[in-house]
Amino acid sequence: QSSCLKLTNLLVCLFLFQPDTGVINVQSALYGRADRETCSEGKLPLQLNNVECSQQGTLDVLKTRCDGRRVCEINTNLIRTSNPCFGTYKYLETTYTCNPATHSVTCEHSLAHLQCYLGRKIFVYGAHYGRHDRTTCSYQRPTSQIQNVACSIPASQVAQRCNGKTSCTIKVSNSVFGDPCGDTYKYLEVAYICQCKWLTLYAFFFFLLPHNNISQTQLTHFLLIS
Repeated sequence: QSSCLKLTNLLVCLFLFQPDTGVINVQSALYGRADRETCSEGKLPLQLNNVECSQQGTLDVLKTRCDGRRVCEINTNLIRTSNPCFGTYKYLETTYTCNPATHSVTCEHSLAHLQCYLGRKIFVYGAHYGRHDRTTCSYQRPTSQIQNVACSIPASQVAQRCNGKTSCTIKVSNSVFGDPCGDTYKYLEVAYICQCKWLTLYAFFFFLLPHNNISQTQLTHFLLIS
């Protein structure tokens, strides 16, 4: 498949009637080989025989980088941390769902506000602090402060402080999250839902989605990185 030739790929969530509410939730990830058909064109049989080839930790890397985002770029250098099977032609296979969520962006030195109503509680899908484009939080900023778009770290402090609350305010600053890239003007991205306190997360989505005519979308990407 042509997608096997890409060195980078995008995971994207977009609902047709609610384009600002879908966020990524990575379900599974494999770097290695699990069958003889995927990304096999032009390869020798010897390169395809090992179908029990898998790098440990791939799922954790992708979940840390992509969960809670609407768009996530996968760079091969971030995934390929080892060679789990020498001589085998490998690929990255990722399966993810697009879940409805509130997506919040707050610029550096401001306060991020998360709010739920009717007694529902905050549940944070994912949060990242840094910069990965040149347009977000760029107003009246020098070019030098918005050039670094490979600057982002997980912001686990948001979930630690806000999960289970009806409202939450957190300062967006290096003093809270650390500084992943000096001299770059950063922002905080948060994806969260308002969860009914008497329901589990799974039951909450089972109840919510059919009534809003939205269904979780499961997508699979194949990306060559051998």
